Amino acid sequence: MRRFPLAVLMLGLTTGLSGQTIETSSAVTPENPVAAYVSAHRQAIIDEFTQFLAIPNVASDTANIQKNAGALTEMLKKRGLQVRLLTLENAPPAVLAWLPPDPARRTVTFYAHYDGQPVEKANWLQDPWKPALVNKARPAADVNDSETRIYARSASDDKAAIIGLLAAFDAMQAAHLPLSVNVRFLFEGEEEAGSPHLAAILAKYADALQSDLWVICDGPTSQNGEQQVMFGSRGVLPVRITTFGPNRPLHSGHYGNWAPNPIAELVNLLAKLRTTDAEITIPHFYDPVRKLTPAERTALKNAPAIDAQLKTELDLGRTEGHAPLLEQIMAPSLNLDRIEGGGTGPNPANAIPSSATAYIDFRLVPDQTPEVVKQQLEGYLSALGYFVVSKPPTSAERREHARVLRVVWEAGYPPQRTPIDAPVSQAFIAATRTVAGSHLVLLPTLGGSTPSFAFEQQFHKPVIGLPIANYDNNQHAANENLRLKNLWEGIELYAAVMRQLGIYWK
Repeated sequence: MRRFPLAVLMLGLTTGLSGQTIETSSAVTPENPVAAYVSAHRQAIIDEFTQFLAIPNVASDTANIQKNAGALTEMLKKRGLQVRLLTLENAPPAVLAWLPPDPARRTVTFYAHYDGQPVEKANWLQDPWKPALVNKARPAADVNDSETRIYARSASDDKAAIIGLLAAFDAMQAAHLPLSVNVRFLFEGEEEAGSPHLAAILAKYADALQSDLWVICDGPTSQNGEQQVMFGSRGVLPVRITTFGPNRPLHSGHYGNWAPNPIAELVNLLAKLRTTDAEITIPHFYDPVRKLTPAERTALKNAPAIDAQLKTELDLGRTEGHAPLLEQIMAPSLNLDRIEGGGTGPNPANAIPSSATAYIDFRLVPDQTPEVVKQQLEGYLSALGYFVVSKPPTSAERREHARVLRVVWEAGYPPQRTPIDAPVSQAFIAATRTVAGSHLVLLPTLGGSTPSFAFEQQFHKPVIGLPIANYDNNQHAANENLRLKNLWEGIELYAAVMRQLGIYWK
């Protein structure tokens, strides 16, 4: 196993989550009580975070997912919160926590997820379940240095949000600061698997989950380092398209120029779905797309210019499209995730393969739906002369049709967007500005996808996103990390919403 070639502090796991207590080491000042609390409790916060990160949390790992839910239950109960596990058969529990509500106040539910992406340990610089503190600029990593990062699976996506929310709640309680809204927490256990049971959980427990606002605590902050509030997220719809050649690989010298090559067929097909400038060429694909409102266009106009920074950072000589990044992600996209055909490895065979497959994900924007996109793509493929099937084609079908495609759709979900000029949105902006000031990016739609649509569809209430993770966190990849400055600032941001939102929301 490779080690960090940097100063690394491996974090101890000597106490259990249930046994940890958070003790006040200095007085909370009246000027900024939350910041003072965080400053006095950084090590205790990181200790609890470390213990939580050390529990493997791949959604398909049922035993460890249950351990995560159990650890969360202990963490919530020791804070005096009431806890309920929302269960369905063959699904990980969602963990709901709350304080007795005040009928005179609105209710806000903060959502995050405790599951994480699968890992390839060989690609990590340390064991992903043994959190490590790393500081590239100093000989020793220190929780008091804001540039220190903690490396572990789910350090950013999405256990950071859970620890940030609980630490914000702790700070409020320690300083005896009143909540301006009724606060609830809902932590899901299979977001990284596509949230296949979330809608059913929301429906089954609808009476216990009624809220005036849902806050999605998932995603990254702005690429310029500033906090950002997002008022929607793009939907996602994955699909696999397979082309077919001979029923077994053939020698390319003996059969080339005669037997159809499925890789060539696939490449030609993909060129008919999108241009090299990211324009999707499926007929009428853009027809349902909702236009941005004047308020949303103003928010984009006021957003920081980040393209030059990112082009340098990513060694890009060009970008796709004809607009800045933040405008481009307001549009739908067709992304090519992977192409398979002819095997893998450094020594390809001189052969015509039997099949080739492209893995694609569509990102959808209001008012697109997965159902319509499926119809549009399959209709277009048929119009191009392909025989489209959803199961492996039979020998007869392959002989009878010149061009056969197998199209397999994965689970997806639609987009969601809350009007940025709605009263609740304006109140939310005002509350977050009490700590972020002018350094706040307002994003009509996040480029990525979250299950925010499920809350809007079930409860018909507004949904707003408030992420805290650094944008360069290696989300879904090896060496996932969280910059500690983002955690400390995120705690203050979450506390500001709990403390101020009800004051501004008239």
